[in-house]
Amino acid sequence: MSVPLPSAETRARAILDEHLAVADDTRSRLIPGIVTLADALSDALEAGRKLIVFGNGGSAADAQHFAAELTGHFQAERGPLPAIALSTDTSALTAIANDYSFDEVFARQATALTSAGDVTVGISTSGRAENVVRGIQSAAARGARTFALTGGTGGRLAEVADVALIIPSNLTARIQEMHITIIHIVCALLDERSVADPRPDP
Repeated sequence: MSVPLPSAETRARAILDEHLAVADDTRSRLIPGIVTLADALSDALEAGRKLIVFGNGGSAADAQHFAAELTGHFQAERGPLPAIALSTDTSALTAIANDYSFDEVFARQATALTSAGDVTVGISTSGRAENVVRGIQSAAARGARTFALTGGTGGRLAEVADVALIIPSNLTARIQEMHITIIHIVCALLDERSVADPRPDP
């Protein structure tokens, strides 16, 4: 005798309940780390530095979203802020992956593009993505302040970053939902501080 499957409505409610539970746990654990990231990025931008951010797959989409909120705008009208997502240059990605290895696709770009005082954010839901780990290590070697957005145990990424924001979940979808929420919170805090790019117009 087959067991009836839960209705779509029941399943949808369960997923939302799971999301809310992870969100509540994230709020109780990670507010100080979120503020630390916002403070570091605010200070860096005010000093004429930039954000460099990267990840794979859905995390690449989050990285591009983060950069776009800075170079465009979030909620407040303001000037563009310097941010680079390292997953957007397909020529660089494929050349580095072909000539070296996929593990180096962010590391080589980070070495080329990072300056001392920049903020670098590596995003990996598991914390085990080797290319993200190496990207953070390369950015740190260039003098960047490094942050990890990750989940589960945090993996090696949490060990190599200056600050790790580890979502308390092992489910990729829930982790990604919290990552984009954190990105939006940071962008909202930057809006409220009226961060301005101090570099002179060309």
